[in-house]
Amino acid sequence: MADLRVNFLGVKSPNPFWLASAPPTDRKVNVERAFRAGWGGVVWKTLGEAGPPVVNVSGARYGAIHGPDRRLIAMNNIELITDRDLEINLREIKEVKRAWPDRALIVSLMVPCDEKSWQDILARVEETECDGVELNFGCPHGMSERGMGSAVGQVPEYVEMVARWCKAHTRMPVIVKLTPNITDVRQPARAAKKGGGDAVSLINTINSIMNIDLDAMTPDVAIDGKGTHGGMCGPAVKPIALSMVSEIARDPACAGLPISAIGGITTWRDAAEFIALGAGTVQVCTAAMTYGFKVVQEMTTGLADYMDAKGYATIEDFRGRAIPSITDWQFLNLNYVAKAEIDQQLCIQCGRCHIVCEDTSHQAIFASLNGKRKFVVNEAECVGCNLCVLVCPVEDCITLVHKVAGVDPRTGLDYARPPGNWTAHPNNPSVAKAAE
Repeated sequence: MADLRVNFLGVKSPNPFWLASAPPTDRKVNVERAFRAGWGGVVWKTLGEAGPPVVNVSGARYGAIHGPDRRLIAMNNIELITDRDLEINLREIKEVKRAWPDRALIVSLMVPCDEKSWQDILARVEETECDGVELNFGCPHGMSERGMGSAVGQVPEYVEMVARWCKAHTRMPVIVKLTPNITDVRQPARAAKKGGGDAVSLINTINSIMNIDLDAMTPDVAIDGKGTHGGMCGPAVKPIALSMVSEIARDPACAGLPISAIGGITTWRDAAEFIALGAGTVQVCTAAMTYGFKVVQEMTTGLADYMDAKGYATIEDFRGRAIPSITDWQFLNLNYVAKAEIDQQLCIQCGRCHIVCEDTSHQAIFASLNGKRKFVVNEAECVGCNLCVLVCPVEDCITLVHKVAGVDPRTGLDYARPPGNWTAHPNNPSVAKAAE
């Protein structure tokens, strides 16, 4: 059976699935329940400096977008960092780590942007014997208005400065958590590496307002008639997270920088995709908050089954394998030609492919009504955009098929296309329209 064990910055865990810093990791009872369920590690909910307690709102902290079947697509939260006493958190962290020495236990931190504050809390966290710290430079709400969270993460110079402070004041591994609320995520990642950070984790939540209540004329998450922006997570953010992880993974300036991936990870397949892009661990929050801690058992079983089927003995056997396939648009092969093909045995004649292609694409699917509805691809007009494949309700009914160079005897279309254009064929004038 596949070996799911990972070693991330010298921190070992039985599998790559860690709970992200969030409400599920804010106390001993939750974390121990998670470990009993099978999670390989946790990042303890963000701690702040000692002093006046953080006060969270009461009433509604979460908003959501659901699919037609009420499946959770995205969640939004306006919760702040831990509102529990620092001393209680530190004591519980120490107790949990001693009781579960084989699990990864990372502590998330957020304090004001001055060296003394970071030095003080690092010294206290180090006494817990935890495995490392994660610098929370990502939260887009509440704390950012106080000059912390994403207010730091959006300024690479601050990221570098704080990372350097932390590396100077602790022996523990330092993970820098990045905000997605930025134009180019590579800049803070480069800054984290330049400041001595041992790894980066991403993405944190995306700044958002989920819905507006059109009766109350307030955000749907409202406290006494007022609402605010919060952080969005869940399955909907996965494509953004994949893109940002890939940007860092293939950036020469970030070469060798370990990545802990976060963002919409709900299944083993989601996790495997991030690992294929170079992630050493994956952090999960929304899936646990939606399905409970035992969801990790499906994730570990599914990942192990996949690895067995592919012949991967360890996580390292496929980690990063997808990175070489990611490139910039200008390096794509413009001479590659693919056309849609419809399997008439599977087609249910619903006509969705025809309608969307006719109305919004290239008018490349026509309807034949000679006794029976039938939809056929006009290859002279098809540009292989894939829209018909996506809207077809029958899996594998429509596929894109690679066409080799030469003339298709059915249409006269010459597949040896110069970049950005078709070669019109003298035996088929209809192709000339596609060549204009």
